[in-house]
Amino acid sequence: MISYKKLFLMMEEREITKEKLKNEIGISSATMAKLSKNEEVAMSTIQSLCNFFNCQPGAILSYEKDIDENSILYRMKEEQEMKLKGGLYHQTQVRLAYNSNHIEGSRLTEDQTRSIYETQTIAITEGYEKIDDIIETVNHFRCFDYILSVADKELSEVIIKHIHFLLKNGTTDSQKEWFAVGEYKKRPNMIGDMIETTPPSKVSTEIKQLLKSYRECSNITFEDIIDFHYKFEKIHPFQDGNGRVGRLIMFKECLKYNIPPFIIEDRAQEYYKRGLREYSTEKGYLVETCRAAQDTYKTLLEYFEYI
Repeated sequence: MISYKKLFLMMEEREITKEKLKNEIGISSATMAKLSKNEEVAMSTIQSLCNFFNCQPGAILSYEKDIDENSILYRMKEEQEMKLKGGLYHQTQVRLAYNSNHIEGSRLTEDQTRSIYETQTIAITEGYEKIDDIIETVNHFRCFDYILSVADKELSEVIIKHIHFLLKNGTTDSQKEWFAVGEYKKRPNMIGDMIETTPPSKVSTEIKQLLKSYRECSNITFEDIIDFHYKFEKIHPFQDGNGRVGRLIMFKECLKYNIPPFIIEDRAQEYYKRGLREYSTEKGYLVETCRAAQDTYKTLLEYFEYI
């Protein structure tokens, strides 16, 4: 079925109303109604829309189908709704939260992460644990549930910002007035101690352009998702949490396009970070690191007889 969800996302991001669009390109109310109902319209209309938005047809329309009952997304959502214990959904929640948070400095172990997920308690044998590590672990579980609920939808600024809001809500950072949970950064930041990122004043424009280019891909591939991830991390749109948001986006997009997803494990973080650093001159390093992570996740899929 044809879909114009991309068109209306673009309109929303650029704050263009239906009335303004009608007036700008001279289409009728009947044609606008067809677009709203995902009905076929004349090619001349599509061309006018592309000219107005300065884009390719793939940026404003797509062809959608119902979620395949044999897809990873369908079966994972089924396990989620059943609250099934010990299945792929359960294992993914724990492994993704543990590894993604650990890459960013969390001190919680995988066993502690599992305990939080399964029993809402945490065992502390010695020393102390940071409250933010615990909060962000619980928040990551919520983020994963959210990406499952929107996995079949077109990636948008609304989705990206909401992932960040869920991840950082209730943390110490969220108490800082300037931190802007669920909104783009207000202060410049760096990746590590040397890689400059997009200035706050340009983040919104660059994210919109990144999404536009991504939507114009006629057939999203594994490599397209990795490329988007690198560009997203280079922009570094949020004050903090960019890596985790970016990895959640990759998982979501793999599910949307029925590509076996993957988890970047903590033990591979140096390869992953090197891949991001060197991507502009050598894409293969990051791609192969993600391929290796995909192969690891495939063993989990095979165990649970998903593939």
